[in-house]
Amino acid sequence: MNQEAFNAGKAAYQQGNLVEAAAQLVAAKQPGEVSGQIDHLLGNCYMRLGRYDEAAKCYADALHDSSYGQSGALACNRGRALLAAGKPQEAIASLTMATKDASYATPYKAYLALGSAYQTLGDARNAGVAYRNAAIDEGNPRPAGALTKLGDCFMKMGRAVDAIEAYRTGLDFATPADDQNAIYASMGLAYVAANRLPEAADAFARAVADGTYQLSPEERAANEAASKALAAKSNGPSETDALLAAAGYGTAANVDPLDPLGKSGEFMPSPEDTGFFSVSEEDLVAEDKKARKVHRKKKHTGLKVFFVFLILIILIGGGGAYAYYKGYGWPTAESVSTELFETASEGGDISSYFSGAVSASTREQIQNTLPANVENVEVKGVDRSMEKSTVLVTVTFTDKGTQSYKVSLVRVDFSWKVGAVETVYASQDGQTAAIDNGSAAAATGTPTDAGADAAAETADSSTEG
Repeated sequence: MNQEAFNAGKAAYQQGNLVEAAAQLVAAKQPGEVSGQIDHLLGNCYMRLGRYDEAAKCYADALHDSSYGQSGALACNRGRALLAAGKPQEAIASLTMATKDASYATPYKAYLALGSAYQTLGDARNAGVAYRNAAIDEGNPRPAGALTKLGDCFMKMGRAVDAIEAYRTGLDFATPADDQNAIYASMGLAYVAANRLPEAADAFARAVADGTYQLSPEERAANEAASKALAAKSNGPSETDALLAAAGYGTAANVDPLDPLGKSGEFMPSPEDTGFFSVSEEDLVAEDKKARKVHRKKKHTGLKVFFVFLILIILIGGGGAYAYYKGYGWPTAESVSTELFETASEGGDISSYFSGAVSASTREQIQNTLPANVENVEVKGVDRSMEKSTVLVTVTFTDKGTQSYKVSLVRVDFSWKVGAVETVYASQDGQTAAIDNGSAAAATGTPTDAGADAAAETADSSTEG
C-alpha cells in the first residue's frame, strides 16, 4: 500500500472532495494488491459519485481480503450498488449474504435494501418479509419507515386490513424524522380499500391538518370518493334514487331490486338466485357487454336501467368506494371505448362520449380518426386507475383487415369519458404495442431512484456506506 496516497485519499474523502479521493485511493494500491481497507473506501467514493458499477466491483474486491473482515457491511454496500446500477437480481444475492453475517451490527440496512430490490422486481411478498425483518431489528433507529413500506407491500397484495395495521404500528413508532402525515395519507388509502370510509376520511383529515402535506392525485381522489359515499349515506336520496326517479321508476325504496321494472313482464332473476348479486369484476364487464347488445339491437331502455341499477348498488353500496378506487365505473371504460367505434361506424352522434374538457378541434380530429367500415371491436387490454384509464382495442374491418387504437379516458363522476384516441402501429420488432390486462402493475422505483436512495444512505466513513 502507498500509505501517503491512502492518507491523502482518506483526507480528501472526509473533506467531500470525492474525485480527488478516488484518484488518490486508486494510486494507493500496488498492481495486483488486495486491500479491503482501500477498496471499501474507494467503493464509497464511487457510490457518492453515482458510479455504481465501479462501486460494486470495489466492494467485491474488498470481500476478497479475508484479513479485512466486515463482510456484512461490504455485501450490503455491494447490494446497494448493484440495485442502483439496475441489477436487482444480483443485488438480492449480495444483500442476502449480508443478512447471514452474524457479526454484522446493522442488518436492518441490508433488509431495507433487500425490500427495495424485491419491490423493483414486483415481488411484494418477499419485499414485505424483508421490510418486516428491518422493522423488528432492535438496531433500527427508525422502524416506522420499514413498517410503512410493509404496509405498502400489503396494499400491493390486496391485503388492505393488514396494511392498516402496519401503518398504525408505524405511527406508534414514528419519530420527528418520520413523515407522519404521509403515513396517515397511506392509511387513508388502505381504509378506502377496506371500505372503512369514516376512518378513511379521518386519516386523510389528519394527513392535511397542519397544512404541510399535500395529498397526491390518487389520495385526493380516494378522499373525495370516501366523502361522497359518506354523504350519500347521510344526506338523503342517493345517486341511485335520482337515477331511478329520472327514469320514471320512483324512489329506490319503492323498487323491488329483483324486479325494478315492476309489471313489465320482463324476466328477472329468481329471489333464490342470490348468486346473481355476488358478481365479480369480470361479471360486471360481461353484463356490460350484454346490456350494450340489448340496447343496440332492441333499444330496450328498461333492461338497461336494471343493469345500471345493479351496478350502482355495487358501486355506491358495500364495495362502492373500493370499486371506484380500483378504477371501475358505469359505463365501464371498455364499453365506452367499443361503443365509440361502433356508433361512429354507424354514423351516429358520438358527442356524448367525450369529456367536456375536449376541445372542438380535438373532437373533430378524433372523429376523423375513427373508421367507418367497422365489423367488430375487441378490447385487448386495460390500464385502469381511479381518475384515468387507457383501453387498447383492435378493430376488424369489413374487408377483414385490422387496426389497433389506444383510447384515453377520464373519470366523470362514476362514468368514463373519452379524452383522446390514438392509432397504434406495430413496433420495430414486429410486436403490437399492448397494455397490461387489468390494473397496471405496481412499479416501485427506477434504477435512478434506487441509486439516489443508495447514495443517500452511504455513510461518510471508511467502514460502511
